[in-house]
Amino acid sequence: MSLTGFQQFCLVALRTVIGWHFAYEGFYKLMLPGWSRTGERLASWSAAGYLKGATGPLAPVFHGLAANASLMHAIDLMVPIGLLLVGLSLMLGLLTQMGCAGAMLFLVTFYVSQPPFSGMPHAGAEGSYLFVNKNLIELVAVLTILAFRTGAIAGLDQLRLSRRRVPTAAVRGGDLAREA
Repeated sequence: MSLTGFQQFCLVALRTVIGWHFAYEGFYKLMLPGWSRTGERLASWSAAGYLKGATGPLAPVFHGLAANASLMHAIDLMVPIGLLLVGLSLMLGLLTQMGCAGAMLFLVTFYVSQPPFSGMPHAGAEGSYLFVNKNLIELVAVLTILAFRTGAIAGLDQLRLSRRRVPTAAVRGGDLAREA
């Protein structure tokens, strides 16, 4: 099955906006502390509040992570860097399959920490639709990007993959037309 140009564009656009979402979240968290409009210093970002608010089946695990200061320091550094790297991977189409795997890991973690099982609104949550929330929707979108290997459609993976396909004999002989 070959994709039309419009279908390819839509898949790459989906990958790019999801990448932007991840990159922005990571960048924003790394840039805190910042300054408020009134000139007051804002607190540094920390995952502790999110982990303490976990309600899912793994809530005790997340609560335990939040209670461990040395782990929290590592988590507070790894999460924004991981988000930024996943976002850049998806936006640039570089190591896209690994970027998708990282995005899915983040999204599954976010989903199981605060799953929308009650169907009732939760404080601080962006909608709750009984089993479906924005994390699950984005997870399915990333799974689609993974399945269609959009890095081979457009992005830096395309350059990396095309170099791998060029036979060494053709490069040495200088006649690529004969090999094509």
